[in-house]
Amino acid sequence: MLTPLFERRIDRMNRGIAEGSLTARLPSGETRVLGGRAAGPAAVIELRSWRAMLRLALDGSSGWYAAWLAGEWASPDPVQLFALFTGNRAALAVEARAMGPSLLAKRVWHWLRRNHRSGSRRNIRFHYDLGNDFYEAWLDSRMNYSSAIFRGAESLEDAQAAKLRAMLERTATAPGDKILEIGCGWGPFVELAAREGRSVHGITLSTEQKAYAETRLSGHAGARFSLTDYRDVTGTYDAVASIEMAEAVGRRYWPDYLAAIARALKPGGHAALQFITYDDAMFEAYAANVDFIQRHVFPGGLLISESAFRALAAENGLLWQDQVNFGASYAETLRQWRERFDAAADADRLPAQFDAKFVDLWRYYLMYCEGGFRGGSIDVVQITLVKD
Repeated sequence: MLTPLFERRIDRMNRGIAEGSLTARLPSGETRVLGGRAAGPAAVIELRSWRAMLRLALDGSSGWYAAWLAGEWASPDPVQLFALFTGNRAALAVEARAMGPSLLAKRVWHWLRRNHRSGSRRNIRFHYDLGNDFYEAWLDSRMNYSSAIFRGAESLEDAQAAKLRAMLERTATAPGDKILEIGCGWGPFVELAAREGRSVHGITLSTEQKAYAETRLSGHAGARFSLTDYRDVTGTYDAVASIEMAEAVGRRYWPDYLAAIARALKPGGHAALQFITYDDAMFEAYAANVDFIQRHVFPGGLLISESAFRALAAENGLLWQDQVNFGASYAETLRQWRERFDAAADADRLPAQFDAKFVDLWRYYLMYCEGGFRGGSIDVVQITLVKD
């Protein structure tokens, strides 16, 4: 009975694909080629049940994930499918948003996971305290869980080293200077800066990360770590670094985050930031929704609106300088992470407590993010903020 409605939705998707193509085998057995008007991702999908389209219509990107998990659709390369949708986001983004009671329930749930002090600790535990052995199985040897900077065909290790070097240079510090890192992860930036003579204080809310970093860097003079909320930082530093921490803050707390950076910096001090942005033209619609990542992977998170973030930085006396965008590097980072993750899963090197459903969730998450960067709806930037 609902088949004509779904077929009209397919027709609407066809009109919305300006770049790239989608070869779709429908539940009826018919094969249709959607789009194909200009160069772009060439995606292929087997739509095994119209129920997948119903899930998408009612529950957006979370519903599409549930349909994939249930085997209601399949693709030889889901990354291309995600890239196609994000590349044509002006017309197709509405297809991936929840609606009605589902959206209301998601908004209530997301509000309950907001990043006040106790909420931040809970959300960080949910994502980062899965266990150091889990992340060790597929990250690089320095445990960088953020985009590398690829300039050619170098290894992931070298590209991550290039990212850390670029961040240290942005701090404009010299040996003996003090640096605060907000959201220090497992300590790769602290390690580099301390090795080169800086005194670095890394703060995190993850007990797993702190334990790992303290053990690994116990012999490095000038490296120290604490379980500290960025809102509780005291003291003044020559520079601040923060690598992909801003996305974990949430829009309501962006002013607090930037104010904390401004308070910590000495006059003229530099803050080196790396963060993920969402297309400004579509940001409000994105922020009003609750997507697959927020629901299943990173509760409380929200990508950054560059224009809004820049305005808040200015309000805090922080001059925005030397912006570099490198979304293609993040797509490659995610591709290599997924290869390493799959290899670890195939070799049974992931911790035994994680079942097949968990492994599938993370595989989907890595593909979903890679497609977003390849399609251009999200980007990653480094900037320098200078305290006026």
